[in-house]
Amino acid sequence: MDAAVDPDAMLMLAYARGDLAAFEVLYGRHRGMLYRFLLRSVRDPHRTDELFQETWSRVISARERYQPQAKFSTWLLQIAHNLMIDSARRQRPVVDGEQAEIALAHASTPECEQPEHALSEFERRRGLQRAIEQLPEDQRIAILLRLEQDLSLEEIAAVTGAGRETVKSRLRYAMTRLREVLSE
Repeated sequence: MDAAVDPDAMLMLAYARGDLAAFEVLYGRHRGMLYRFLLRSVRDPHRTDELFQETWSRVISARERYQPQAKFSTWLLQIAHNLMIDSARRQRPVVDGEQAEIALAHASTPECEQPEHALSEFERRRGLQRAIEQLPEDQRIAILLRLEQDLSLEEIAAVTGAGRETVKSRLRYAMTRLREVLSE
């Protein structure tokens, strides 16, 4: 990938040359997205904090070796995903669904004049959050990368290290399961 196409890659290259302000811009642009991805994937605020810090530490450590072969956000998510896998291998995650639901309520409810409409929108989002939490880990991560990060199949494959067809299958199974759960 050409760094001129991805302004974030240009910032990372500037950071590698010693421009600390470039890192601050990158961090400001991507911290929310990265934190939400980690929290929704591991569903443990403590582990999320650890993985979030470790991901940024890896970015800092890799600054001199960075080569813009993919979008910066894809590279960042790949680092985070690899750290999640390593962390999961060391310990099985403890899932507290209620904490995840509270943290996942980051999307604002559209302003509506009718309170019952706002409540039904909240219930719909909460149902979707619960349904996503019930998915197997590989499907959950793939669907979060697709729905929240709007990544392509190729980008999801790069982040997760899975083949394109595997990602496609995971997304198809996840969407089928989500439709089943939400129609109940």
